This record gives sequence, C-alpha cells and structure tokens, in this order.
Amino acid sequence: MKLYNYFRSSASFRVRIALNIKGLSYDYFPVHLVRGEHKLPPFTDLSADGLLPMLEDEGNRLGQSMAIIEYLDEKHPAPPLLPPDALGRARVRALAQSIACEIHPLNNLRVLKYLVRELKVDEEAKNTWYRHWVRDGLLSFEKQLSQGPLSPFCFGNTPTLADCCLVPQIFNGQRFKVDFDGMPRTMKVFEHCMKQDAFLQAQPSACPDNEP
Repeated sequence: MKLYNYFRSSASFRVRIALNIKGLSYDYFPVHLVRGEHKLPPFTDLSADGLLPMLEDEGNRLGQSMAIIEYLDEKHPAPPLLPPDALGRARVRALAQSIACEIHPLNNLRVLKYLVRELKVDEEAKNTWYRHWVRDGLLSFEKQLSQGPLSPFCFGNTPTLADCCLVPQIFNGQRFKVDFDGMPRTMKVFEHCMKQDAFLQAQPSACPDNEP
C-alpha cells in the first residue's frame, strides 16, 4: 500500500493511526500541503480531488480519510475499528463525524488560507476563529462521551474510528493553543491513546517529512 499524506494533516494522521492499529505496512509518500504540492503534478495526475490523504492499494486509489479507514476495517477486520453491534457502530461513527464533519471542515488549511488571503483576516483573528470552532465542537464531543459508560477509549476498551479522529484534532488544537478546560473525559481519552504505540508512531514528529 502507498499512503500519500502530509505529516501535519489531521486527516492523514487518522489514516496513519488506523494502519498502525491494524499492523499494516505501507510506503509513505509525502505531499507538502503548505507548498501546494497537492495542486500540482504528479499528485494531481493521481488524485481525483487533489486532497490528502490518498491511499493506493492493489492499483486502486481511495480518497477521504473516513472512507479509507472503513475500507481498511472491512478488508482487514482484525483488530476492528467499529463495534460488532449496530448501535455501537452508530455511536462510534457519530463521535468520529462530530470531528470529521463538524469541526475539521471549518478549520482545515483551505479555509484558514481563504480567511487570510481572500477575506483579509489578520493572523490573530484567524486563530481566534480556529480556537472558537474547535473548542465549541470538542465541548459537544465531551457531552457525547459523558452519555456513555466510562471507558479508556472513546468507546469501549479498544481504539475505534472515533479515537483515530480525536487524537489528530487535539494535536492541531494544541498547536493553536485551544482551551481544553471542561473536557476531562476527552482529554483523558487522548492521554490514554498517546500511551499506545499505534498513536505514538503515527504522530507528526514521527513522520519522515516532519518539520520543526
């Protein structure tokens, strides 16, 4: 398998975690988002949407981190990233989508660049935007966690799709100095995840294209 990704991309980070949890080997192909390499050949010759991450497996190319992770889970079912029951799967997907669909789209690099370049928002206002939406979304995430039984991960005793999404979001939030007060369960899950090799080995600092 080949994974086209960027060390600081939270969506790419999700897929790296999933691959590590499943013990799957892959070739790492860096595509520099900040330099715009995702908008240029050779990547645009491979990718339909010009977005990261992109997984190539047996000649097939897949985009969108959530679709990639579920593909990996179906093709390599052990260890599973979704619970065996319908209700459990729905709860895990809801947690994951709270981040992937509610928080991340408002704060990805394209949006932040548009705020600065097109709307002429200054750096501090951009960062305030980021912090607001991440904190607002994570407070909602915290409430969702509180509705379920206490567990070391987002759902149950093993990592799921929800944990694959949460950890990269916290990493990015830390970069922008988001206030995480009032999210004890969320942060406890994050801290537990970061004691696991699959998460440690997927973090940006462990990537070959990492920049200080």
